[in-house]
Amino acid sequence: MKQIGRQAGTFLIGGDMEVCRMGYGAMRLTGEGVWGPPQDREEAKRVLRRAIELGIDLIDTADAYGPAVNEEIIAEVLAPYPKGLVIATKVGNTRPGPGQWVPDGRPGQLRARCEDSLRRLRLERIDLLQLHSVDPKVPEDDQYAALAQLQKEGKVRHLGLSNVSVEQIERARRHFRVTTVQNRYNVKERSSDDVVDYCAAKEIGFLPWFPLSTGKLATGEALSSIAQSREATAAQVALAWLLQRSPVMIPIPGTSKLEHLEENTAAAALRLTDEEMHSLEALGSGA
Repeated sequence: MKQIGRQAGTFLIGGDMEVCRMGYGAMRLTGEGVWGPPQDREEAKRVLRRAIELGIDLIDTADAYGPAVNEEIIAEVLAPYPKGLVIATKVGNTRPGPGQWVPDGRPGQLRARCEDSLRRLRLERIDLLQLHSVDPKVPEDDQYAALAQLQKEGKVRHLGLSNVSVEQIERARRHFRVTTVQNRYNVKERSSDDVVDYCAAKEIGFLPWFPLSTGKLATGEALSSIAQSREATAAQVALAWLLQRSPVMIPIPGTSKLEHLEENTAAAALRLTDEEMHSLEALGSGA
């Protein structure tokens, strides 16, 4: 299974930062409700190390995961970072408590959180900084301008967005080059189909969060049937579908277990037929 993640192919973020199209979402390396430290810190460390061994070179995190805890563990385990490893983080959400997410897009807060992430991650520049969500209480242009300024100052290499519509992406592009978009998307939940297609047309990387729908995937008859015939898991088939759905797709499945990390990453080697892709297409919902 060595470097199997590389079989997913690669994508050039911003046209100059090549990453494997099988990433890893580190959010689960926290406590319940994405709050506090992970229950098994040593297992969390093993997962991060193994992700690199499997060929994964994009790890997605956020200052809000923990909060702060997730970035701290990543730096503890992986810094100084291997050449080519991209640590993507996000700013723009605050955490009053477990399971609670409150947008805060005030320019001063975005700057402060970016600088905090630089310190925690032990970086001089963040390769990919994403706006976690647009704050409806703050003018969009102010939020985008704040991110653009961080990039101009050299604190950030590339900028991305999360939880956005096509219209919001277009407005952000007036301020900076949007290199990635991260929306909720999987084989069953496809309300962002238009965003995926827009990203493909504009060569913007699309990072689907919640790519495995946390256990709900196994209820699909078509998915289960394909998985059985391929001697694969439903999760592997779902990830293979994402990879073939669009050349800009960069799945970031998350787990706190070594076994699941290896299982998920193995999906990089699975190729679905056109017939299998079409049968899975019918599972989708725009809801």
